[in-house]
Amino acid sequence: MYDKRVKVLVFSGVVLLAVCLFRLASMQLFSDSFYRERIDELKFRQRQSRQLRTIRGRILDRNGEVLAVDEPRFHLGISTELSSVLDERVRKAKLLKAAKRSADDAVSQVRKQLADARAELELIIDKCVQFGMGREEVLQRLANINDRIWDLRTFIAWVRNGPSSGVLDRHNQNISSIPLSEAIADFEGKFGEDRRLLLIGAVDDIADMAKSRPLLELKTDDDVFAAQLEFLNVDGVDIVVTGHRVYPHNSAAAQTIGWVGPPQQQDKELFAGDRLLRYLSDEVCGREDGVEHVCEAVLRGKRGEVVYDIDRQLVDKIDRRFGSDVRLTLDIELQRRIEAYLADCGFNPNCEAPMAAVVIDVAGGDILALVSLPNFDLNLVRQDYGVLVSDPCEPLRNRAINKQYPPGSVVKPLILIAGLESGRITAGEVISCPAEEAPSGWPSCWLYRRYNWLGHDGLWPNNAHNAIKGSCNIYFSRLADRLDPLVLQNWLYRFGYGHVLALAPRAAARDEPARDFRQAQGQISNVRPKETITSFEQLPELSPSERRWFGIGQGNFSVTPLQVANAMAAIARGGFYRSPRLIFADEDANSVAQVNLGISQGTLAVVYDGMWAVVNEADGTANKEFAFAVRSFAEQDVKVYGKTGSTEGSEHAWFAGFAKDSDGSSLAMVVVVEGGQHGSSDAAPLARDIIQFCIEAGYIGQSAVQMSPGLSR
Repeated sequence: MYDKRVKVLVFSGVVLLAVCLFRLASMQLFSDSFYRERIDELKFRQRQSRQLRTIRGRILDRNGEVLAVDEPRFHLGISTELSSVLDERVRKAKLLKAAKRSADDAVSQVRKQLADARAELELIIDKCVQFGMGREEVLQRLANINDRIWDLRTFIAWVRNGPSSGVLDRHNQNISSIPLSEAIADFEGKFGEDRRLLLIGAVDDIADMAKSRPLLELKTDDDVFAAQLEFLNVDGVDIVVTGHRVYPHNSAAAQTIGWVGPPQQQDKELFAGDRLLRYLSDEVCGREDGVEHVCEAVLRGKRGEVVYDIDRQLVDKIDRRFGSDVRLTLDIELQRRIEAYLADCGFNPNCEAPMAAVVIDVAGGDILALVSLPNFDLNLVRQDYGVLVSDPCEPLRNRAINKQYPPGSVVKPLILIAGLESGRITAGEVISCPAEEAPSGWPSCWLYRRYNWLGHDGLWPNNAHNAIKGSCNIYFSRLADRLDPLVLQNWLYRFGYGHVLALAPRAAARDEPARDFRQAQGQISNVRPKETITSFEQLPELSPSERRWFGIGQGNFSVTPLQVANAMAAIARGGFYRSPRLIFADEDANSVAQVNLGISQGTLAVVYDGMWAVVNEADGTANKEFAFAVRSFAEQDVKVYGKTGSTEGSEHAWFAGFAKDSDGSSLAMVVVVEGGQHGSSDAAPLARDIIQFCIEAGYIGQSAVQMSPGLSR
């Protein structure tokens, strides 16, 4: 027996010695690179990556004033492992997993771990209350974090364990388009509750679980410092820095600037093919519409990434790409001043009415102001969205470009141009406007309707000059009726009516599908077009009987305020049309095509003469409101040409026109007041004061000559 034991011991020693000798030989025979490669492979398999957050580009006005910017926000962050201690679903899953182990004390060990973690979390919650957050709010935020992560784990568990073919077929095999509710229903149909909990609990390898989630905002530097001290050695709690979109001018140009919010399904498709550009669940994108949405491809930054091996050594790094800035043609100070003035009941009796105003620099077509009221605070829009979207005054809509109105009498200068250029009338020809009711089916003279004893014949010979000055419905309805329908439509179309105006340069889209602002295209036909009009040939017809109503801007005729302002800019430019510009692009400022409409100097002189009389001559429809300012404008080297308008049915008041100085500076503008009864009294005073604001801002008049070289015009 003893000899046998000795033999076994000797044999074991020989085997051990052989193993050591083999190991020594292998270390001599195989190069160090062999082991290094095996170690590197292990490290590669165990490496971890961390993506760096995107930084969104700024939106600037023409002078470099910041309109939108990402600013850092500091939050106390909590790991999902720690927050999930309060999630009863996670607790059940862990206990079920422990129960399947062979060890008798596995369940009790898990219970103790959960209890210890719960006690630690309770201390953290108590500390959070010291930073000004109520306990119930802390618990609710923890619950929200847990719900988001659990839903994500549930969806992934369902995907990994064989979704039903019927569900996949209904969504064309596109997993990402399947609603969570439908996935959960399929999951519940295939597995019992305990089995589902185990499968969901096994999903512990997704990137979102490794992130710290913001729990409470640290609003001051003192809060950040105090949090660092309080939670210095607490595992699962850290300081999280997030980007927060800030709009320094609050409600100014709100509809034009736009806002950001969580990406919708259609947004997620925009960069779906790029791992570092596609949207993560906690990121934001531009929401329709506005610059934030239209220029998403330019503004959006690209995430960077750092990769560490198992030893926490950096093995790879991809630098993040900051979003590019977008510069608008707007002057935010002028915009703010106009908005504040229009909303001030001390100056504007219609201050509570929805309204729009546009100011365009004639030379370059730059939009200096694009006003839509009521507006909203961009910094509060996400929390106020429910109220805003249900407001009957539609503050979210950009009235200046996305609401169409009958133009009323502000279209009459264009009707006169069409009549003179087509030879249907001469400047001196009189169209009689007697003091009587018009025949059935024809517009009546507004002067006769108001006084019941006077027509324009009682004031002057009703020629082109006087018809513009007095805004005679008889003259312009009869003139429009002389025009061939296609000729009338063609002139309106060439001035920019009946189709949308391109506001976003091609560069704003980069390589992604082009976006533009949501706009109304208006209507210059009998029926509303069923498609987006991009060429004159697409327009539905205009019937002969409709022409008389188009002559006074009524009937089925509709336009946007921007279209009217841009048409006035074309007249002020001497009959040269160009698209308005809202966004500066890399291309040269003068690259926007300018089209000669072929209007003779004689016709332009007649139109200018009539629009001058509207403002400056006695009995001009805007003279009463401009009379006291005419001398002041003249002293500031500014001449104003205008046209008032008012509409029936839907009552709106208009003023449209342009202002020039002897130095060659010129601005076109329009004001429309919803519910306003008279363009002369409701809109003209507003336009008058807006012109003064533009003089004081240095865009026209003597101030323009004296303007400092650093101010962009």
